[in-house]
Amino acid sequence: MATNLVSYAMQFLTPDIVGRIAGALGLNRSDGQSGVSAAVPALLAAFSGLADKPGGAQSLVNTIRQQSGVADNFASMIGGSNQASFVDRGSSLLTSLLGSHDSSSLGAAVGRYSGIGQTKAMSLLGMLGPLVLSLIGKQIGTRGVDVGSLTGLLASQRDQIAQALPAGMGQMLESAGVGSGFAQAGAAATSAASQASRPSDYRPYSSTPRPPDRTVRSEGGGPNWVYWLLPLIVLAGLLWYLFSQPPREGQQAQREPTPPTQTQQGRQTTQQPGRSQTTGQAPQTTTGQNVVVGGVDVKNALGDSLADVRTSLQGVTDAGSAQAALPKLDAAKNQLDHVGGLVGQLSDDQRKVLAGVVNSALPQINQQTDRVMAIPGVNDVLKPAIGPIKTKLAELSGQSTTTGSGRQ
Repeated sequence: MATNLVSYAMQFLTPDIVGRIAGALGLNRSDGQSGVSAAVPALLAAFSGLADKPGGAQSLVNTIRQQSGVADNFASMIGGSNQASFVDRGSSLLTSLLGSHDSSSLGAAVGRYSGIGQTKAMSLLGMLGPLVLSLIGKQIGTRGVDVGSLTGLLASQRDQIAQALPAGMGQMLESAGVGSGFAQAGAAATSAASQASRPSDYRPYSSTPRPPDRTVRSEGGGPNWVYWLLPLIVLAGLLWYLFSQPPREGQQAQREPTPPTQTQQGRQTTQQPGRSQTTGQAPQTTTGQNVVVGGVDVKNALGDSLADVRTSLQGVTDAGSAQAALPKLDAAKNQLDHVGGLVGQLSDDQRKVLAGVVNSALPQINQQTDRVMAIPGVNDVLKPAIGPIKTKLAELSGQSTTTGSGRQ
């Protein structure tokens, strides 16, 4: 008895026969070979799974006895005038044995993993199903096909069948209920073959080099960590002693900051506008400070007005869009006038906050203004609004001598 049913069947399916099968199905030789390589182990897995079910082995025995002559006449049935009926009988045989659901799932799996599609895979299985059953009968041979010999043969071939299945196909067959245990058996067989091919001192490859073992060991073999630990303890004690001592009187005097002289104070108080009078750095109150007058958040109102100006100018592409933007620009101009009227009630730091908001927005607004005013017809439409807006922004930014007073 042959030790590998898959190999036995594939040896029977010579390149000439595979080529004739491919031609009969309208496939090229390569696709035909892929289909056959997937279909043979898939059929054996399905028959093995059927043999494990109650009454399944006896059904297989009866069918195998009926297909005893298929292997001898297979070549003549492919490409002949009776090919269509031969395929139909084979498809009906599989449906009778496996059921319509399992036979359809088997065709889907073979079509997917061979790349020939389910329709042609079903036709291929109709050709090969009777052949594989006939070859199983030939393997059992003179002892005769019965339940015991059949189940013993299929059980002995489980690992070989699983290993011959395309990767992932065993899992798909199990999920569809066609055969059982072939996904796990295939993984175990692949792992065993991989382990057998490795040398005895094999270690998994890692792209990260293993660092050399630099552990200092004593003559007894253990790590001699005491030799490293003692100097560290001494060093730690020395550092603790040095840094825990209070500074001497002379050192304390050097650490205390020297009060600034009157000249230095004078230099620090004559800073540029917008700088702190003590350090020359931007004051903290000019960044995130709210500016509220009479319940009105002037800073937020100013920011909203600037945003409206930028948005309105961005949408201007011609005289028509300029006319559409004019109401929003007029509203922004009125809001800026309102903000300017409140400046006289602000402290110096609050005015600087507003100046910072305006100065951060002015470059973009000036750039947008230059762009839109160069568009034909836009200047006449927007000039009555843009002129007062730019004047008010100049005042709020600190570029006008009247900034901070609220006067025009």
